[in-house]
Amino acid sequence: LALYVHIPWCIKKCPYCDFNSHSIKSGLPESEYVDALLTDLQTELPNIWGRQIETVFIGGGTPSLFQADSIDRLISGIRALLRLQPEAEITLEANPGTFEIEKFKGFKEAGITRLSIGVQSFNDDMLTRLGRVHNGQEALTAIDTALKLFDKVNIDLMYALPQQTVESALSDVHTAIATGTSHISAYHLTMEPNTPFGHTPPQGLPAEETALDIEDAVQNTLIEAGFIHYETSAFAQPGKQCRHNLNYWQFGDYLGIGAGAHGKISYPNHIERTVRRRHPNDYLAAMQSNPNSAIERKTVAADD
Repeated sequence: LALYVHIPWCIKKCPYCDFNSHSIKSGLPESEYVDALLTDLQTELPNIWGRQIETVFIGGGTPSLFQADSIDRLISGIRALLRLQPEAEITLEANPGTFEIEKFKGFKEAGITRLSIGVQSFNDDMLTRLGRVHNGQEALTAIDTALKLFDKVNIDLMYALPQQTVESALSDVHTAIATGTSHISAYHLTMEPNTPFGHTPPQGLPAEETALDIEDAVQNTLIEAGFIHYETSAFAQPGKQCRHNLNYWQFGDYLGIGAGAHGKISYPNHIERTVRRRHPNDYLAAMQSNPNSAIERKTVAADD
């Protein structure tokens, strides 16, 4: 059993992103949202009595926008409500654009054991084309600091970017490997429906054959550097795989709390999937008035 926690805010929505994330319009309702998450978790307790949580993943959005005190209160609340395995892997997603050394230290003190940093590229031109809020040097600084604090650090990279060549894609990969990180996630940029890139693709996207050449080169370079290609987009040094990711791939159970979060719980005679209200304002309002109204539950038929 794993726990996924969704924090849905970003400084700015990237044009390729189809995740449930929302640009900050005014102040972040950190305290209210942590309260809502813990209320949400309480509603699920009868469904998982006695079961131990092996991993926690705090994703988004950009969870590192929250102050370390808020993450500390969240994790303390989770520990109070659930049986958290003593060596549980607790991941937090962070972006270099929200990076502060003291904040990263605070995340570690709060109980975070693994940091996942959304770099996408170290090339400033590529980052501009992707609408990212950080530059390559900020990414390297964030990674360096994270590696001094955390045993496990993931770097997210994207490839097949506008005007990208095999050589420029490999430059990103070699830079990531050289940091000494033990986990790299490498994603092919896709034009998702209902995103700005989906409506109007950027100029200079690599042709399909070039994109395939880039993908082969990226994957082969990581494997040659000793990384195991253990799931579609994830590469890890031996023993450094993300336990939370593996639980999904191996059909494990997971609670999903937070705006738009999905969950899946197995019972003796059926499987149930859950999804929360997607918009943060709707989710917050429901959790304050009638928590069960924020949760849609669906039994998975035996044939499915």
